[in-house]
Amino acid sequence: MLLPVTSYGESGSPVVVMHGLFGSGRNWMTAARRLASEHRVYAFDLRNHGSSPHTETMSYPEMAADVFETITELGVGPVGLVGHSMGGKTAMLTALHHPEVVDRLVVVDAAPVVYPPAFVAYAQAMRNADLSTVQRRADVDAQLVDAVESPGTRAFLLQNLVLDETGARWKPNLPVIEAALPAISGWPDGESGVYDGPTLFVYGGKSNYVQADFQPTIKRYFPQVQYAEIAEAGHWVHAERLDDFLAAVTPFLA
Repeated sequence: MLLPVTSYGESGSPVVVMHGLFGSGRNWMTAARRLASEHRVYAFDLRNHGSSPHTETMSYPEMAADVFETITELGVGPVGLVGHSMGGKTAMLTALHHPEVVDRLVVVDAAPVVYPPAFVAYAQAMRNADLSTVQRRADVDAQLVDAVESPGTRAFLLQNLVLDETGARWKPNLPVIEAALPAISGWPDGESGVYDGPTLFVYGGKSNYVQADFQPTIKRYFPQVQYAEIAEAGHWVHAERLDDFLAAVTPFLA
């Protein structure tokens, strides 16, 4: 399946960036514009997110196939492939299954491991919100407070809300995303591929998504791995500490 693409920059080597759960390509807009001074940057909307088509299923093999198909259709490969969280796992699997389109790999705060299921409460709160009389984002924000305590996280989730003359609606395919959360938190069983290209894992020092005891597993899949810790960042590394993130990533992508 071809994915919607937003592009930045007109010269330099190609870089594809991919968002995490409940995100979209626009989450990368600020970072992409900065990277576009040296690269052609393509921000993808992964399936069931942003402006992508709604599908009945979403597994990492399917998402990696979408990414491969979209890069191939763009005719820009091999690319520097950058992904955050769910997008990072998608990027990893794309590199493992289709190394011919990946020149180098950047994984942002994710690892090829099974995490405890997360974000179920967020998906349910969004799906259960009553949008029938909503006129302002604040109306929905108030409905999410019990399930989503952090104002910043609610603001992030509310980027998925569309308000127009037809009323309010969510852009993502929430029922399918909720059903797929165990797979999204997981990692494909029996995956045995190896990606020999340059690989950088960037992670937040205040996050626990990339732990020291994951490193042997990471090394098995990505033998050329390097690490960059952004000490003051949590899970949303590129949003929380953009300058530090770019300082780590820019030389690697050059």
